[in-house]
Amino acid sequence: MSSFLEYALSADVLEGELLDAITASTDTVPGALRMRDACLPDLASVLSLSERLCAGGVVALCAIARPGDPYRGGRDYALLVQERSGEVLNASRTLAVIPKGFHQPLTDVRADARIGATLSREMDEELFGRVEVDSTCGDHRSAVPMHPARLSEPLRWLTDDSQRMRMECTGFGLNLVSGNYEFACLVVIEDEDFWCRYGGDIEANWEASGLRLYSSLDHDLLTELLADESWSNEGLFAFAQGLARLSEIGGGRVDSPLRKRMASAP
Repeated sequence: MSSFLEYALSADVLEGELLDAITASTDTVPGALRMRDACLPDLASVLSLSERLCAGGVVALCAIARPGDPYRGGRDYALLVQERSGEVLNASRTLAVIPKGFHQPLTDVRADARIGATLSREMDEELFGRVEVDSTCGDHRSAVPMHPARLSEPLRWLTDDSQRMRMECTGFGLNLVSGNYEFACLVVIEDEDFWCRYGGDIEANWEASGLRLYSSLDHDLLTELLADESWSNEGLFAFAQGLARLSEIGGGRVDSPLRKRMASAP
């Protein structure tokens, strides 16, 4: 298993190298980008996962059911979008869904291989104030970092009843810009009581410089958001996939610009 430092000094440089070349209007043809030529020169190398360093993880749209409100309107979902901090290594200063994180084991390698394990961990860290427990820095001393007794109160409440939250994988892709694999996911908190109990506890961690809230009923703002040029590529992929799926299962809580497109598709 490769270290985070090895990734940061090799594969993670690919996107920045390409963007720098485009910004400077220099060549991006084969032979012009040294790191890309070494790590990801062609499509065959993209698909040769066993022969290259391939990191990746989860990018999830989080949708939280809310009761009706005299100012906001009817029952909807709160959709969370983060503005990534300049301090993060990945997708810095872009829009992204939240949670977003690398897929990696903690202490139980087989159990932690589940995508849901990474999603739960990242939600606790990025939205509910949990101290980071991933393995990018330092060693683990806790035998079971995600034991119920160690979870934040909001996540513990959600996991006490399996009907309160659902997690779905809405897509999978190999990112041709970075070479990473991406699991696009949708996290839906179905129980409106969560918003009443813990809505005030939701706060992004240091990885975000800002947190935006969108109503799933705000068709116009969602249309503008989909066209925003500030998105990271994997962030837009996950947001569009998640919103499309939410349009299928959300009923009257959702007025999505993607619903009409799906209905008109052959």
